[in-house]
Amino acid sequence: MEVIPGDIQAFAEKYTSPEGDLLYRLHRETYLKADQPHMLSGHVQGTFLSMVSHMMRPRRILEIGTYTGYSAICLAQGLEAGGMLHTIDVNEELEDMAARYIAEAGLTDKITQHIGKAAIIIPELNETFDLIFIDADKAGYGMYYDMVWEKLRPGGMILADNVLYHGEVVLHETEQSNNAKAMIRFVEKAVADDRAETLLLTLRDGVMLVRKK
Repeated sequence: MEVIPGDIQAFAEKYTSPEGDLLYRLHRETYLKADQPHMLSGHVQGTFLSMVSHMMRPRRILEIGTYTGYSAICLAQGLEAGGMLHTIDVNEELEDMAARYIAEAGLTDKITQHIGKAAIIIPELNETFDLIFIDADKAGYGMYYDMVWEKLRPGGMILADNVLYHGEVVLHETEQSNNAKAMIRFVEKAVADDRAETLLLTLRDGVMLVRKK
């Protein structure tokens, strides 16, 4: 079940600033070589991530789920001088591909790649983050939310991807996958948190914004 019809997506891309050559090539190589290329943020969502980062001018960003590095590159574009993005992924097979494009983007000194389980790496990061992007295993979203909360500064933002999960979240419970059910549990958890303000955007596969009060 497609959340955004193809013609509407094409219309949105037409009126969004161009993707740029490097991100276009990363997009294409991901679809040619990587498993589950639909996980890539892509043109419109990538531009959204870049705009959020430019508006916030964060000093520290945490990304849970690097994949091939597209979203990391977009998010890092808005870092203030001296800023750093930490990105975590469990798949070491994609590390070199992401690193190659990060280097070509001139962001090697602004993006630190971590390979391993996020649940192990997050406690080891002695940082206070301005912006956190969660785009990893769906069953882990609630756990990651709890793990990063104290590392998020007041006024900071969590962005969680895929919260509409291909539209399955509005199907009857018997028709929902485990991942869709996990997304429902996550958004309900965030909305029930009185420390947070939430906004669920129908952008691509759904992005939930959570602002720490």
